[in-house]
Amino acid sequence: MPNLRNAKKALRQSKKRALKNKTVKDAYRTATKTVKKAVAAGESVTEKVQLVQKKLDKAAKVGVLNKKTAARKLSRLMKQVHKNTKK
Repeated sequence: MPNLRNAKKALRQSKKRALKNKTVKDAYRTATKTVKKAVAAGESVTEKVQLVQKKLDKAAKVGVLNKKTAARKLSRLMKQVHKNTKK
């Protein structure tokens, strides 16, 4: 445990930020999973893909993900969606 006052504050801040980051990560991960399940089931995924894009962009904006990482994840997901919907 930290002894100094500023170290205690830093610990409080890091816990708060970690919780916030976790909620953002969980949001885009669950959205991605729902799209993958819908693609496997052959359902319509247009609205779900828009939600994933929104969540990834939000994560990149807040700083949880790098902008290019978010773009790569979305690109790979869209590649899977297009591959499986053409069949």
